[in-house]
Amino acid sequence: MKIRSTDIEDHALLGDLETAALVGRDGSVDWLCLPRFDSPAAFAALHGGPGRGFWRLAPRDADECAYRAYRADTLVLDTVWETPDGAVRITDFMPPRATRPCLVRRVEGMRGAVPVRGVLRLRFHHGRIVPWLRQVGPCTVAVAGPDAVWARIDGPGSETLDPATGTSTVDVTVTAGQSCAVTLVWAPSHLTEPPAELAVPAQTLLKETVEFWRRWAARCTYEGPWRPAVIRSLLTWKALTHAPTGAVLSAPTAWIPYGPGGEPGGDGRVCRLDGLGQGLATLLRCGLRAEATAWVEWLLRTVAGDPAALRSTYGIAGERGLLGPEPPRLDAYGEVLDALHLALRARLPVVRLGSGRLAAELTRAVEGAWREEGPGVSVRADVLAWAALDRGERIARLLGGPGATEPGLRAALRHRVESGEAHGLPDPAHLLLPRLGLLPATHPRVRAALDGLPRQPAPRVADALLRARVLAGAGREAEAAAVFARVLDARDDVGLLAERWDPRTGDRLGDAPATASHLALVDTALALTPRVRPAQHATADRSTIPESP
Repeated sequence: MKIRSTDIEDHALLGDLETAALVGRDGSVDWLCLPRFDSPAAFAALHGGPGRGFWRLAPRDADECAYRAYRADTLVLDTVWETPDGAVRITDFMPPRATRPCLVRRVEGMRGAVPVRGVLRLRFHHGRIVPWLRQVGPCTVAVAGPDAVWARIDGPGSETLDPATGTSTVDVTVTAGQSCAVTLVWAPSHLTEPPAELAVPAQTLLKETVEFWRRWAARCTYEGPWRPAVIRSLLTWKALTHAPTGAVLSAPTAWIPYGPGGEPGGDGRVCRLDGLGQGLATLLRCGLRAEATAWVEWLLRTVAGDPAALRSTYGIAGERGLLGPEPPRLDAYGEVLDALHLALRARLPVVRLGSGRLAAELTRAVEGAWREEGPGVSVRADVLAWAALDRGERIARLLGGPGATEPGLRAALRHRVESGEAHGLPDPAHLLLPRLGLLPATHPRVRAALDGLPRQPAPRVADALLRARVLAGAGREAEAAAVFARVLDARDDVGLLAERWDPRTGDRLGDAPATASHLALVDTALALTPRVRPAQHATADRSTIPESP
């Protein structure tokens, strides 16, 4: 079944720092991989409709909620439903992982008496396996192969099981002030006792989850006019980090169409090196040193052993070969050495552990790779090969060692880029030049890229925001602010951005939410804050819903 591009737009993100769920405006959890981000999905309706597994909780006969929003500075989602019988609030969240993944859905009456129905239909292995469903004391458990999911009702509610279809249905009528919750926990199927998380009241889990996210958000040092949007983007980024390893996923989703014509995408549940240096700088400017350190630690472990065979994409634990055989990528060398140089300058505690040797090996490797394959390949290859050699030399100086390469190639690469010797036409890679320190934003080569590139039907959000930052650096603040405003308007109703967008329609395309898009939003807010007066842009975040006690 073809996925409509609008499907991804209707979904909000929940996460526990090891996996993530997507819940739609219709109250259906349509995507959840268990127990890890890159595990097979147990709910995969996002890809093939209800038959692939979902968990819907909503008033009976209601199609779509009235409105929804995250609680301020959290990843706790409140959804309000208005019906002829009254109104209810459904609160969805995933407590930060302690032992096992846990998803809690709590319904609370606001007005009247509203009949609510929950339909839980698990389908393990990306919707292919119907589990064995049975009752174990007060719990329902679904088992298939290595996976088991336990569910328990906290409050009034009646449950009906249909083992033939592997479906659990819960019905409850809530009145004003009354609440009922269902907690779902994954566990290995060989464990026979209910997980301990099921014994904790949902209200306790909610309180702890709200406090966790608000403590984390308070660490962000950005205080500019776009703080609500910045915090929402940083929370989204944090939710897509893997706490045990420090890895940063590109997105929680996979195989989402990325173009207006429905071109198929790949698996977003991987860790890409593209934008690593800039992302690290953004975290440090926001005061998030612990997260920056964890990211660099992941990087050092991941490229260890064979740094000369650097890849552009790795798995959460540093797995290689996820996309099959991949030749060495010059841009990957530039990204890694840029990140290592930045980490050294920031005095992060991990970088002296072998970082000098690693930098020297990478620098020598990129010189050899460029001489073999780089000349004439692309502007991006030239730019990031120069960045790799430049950062390698700077790292050697910082650590008091000799340079790893001769300066001749670096000077030749700079001349090729600046003069347009090999690539005379404007190229998107020219917009990287100011950040990397190769050319200023006012240079003719950069100006040509700002004004002369053809419009793309489905540009990356991160690329649009890079353009805004370069415009600001060139003194064109009003144009930069206009681009930024358009991207802010392209967020969904809860402030999330996809990997790509269609500027004509505002449709969000590709995997979502995308960490690159959200870090680029933060970086652009940092770049524009001292340049643009508060009156020139909107400061408000998406709508919020008054919280229950």
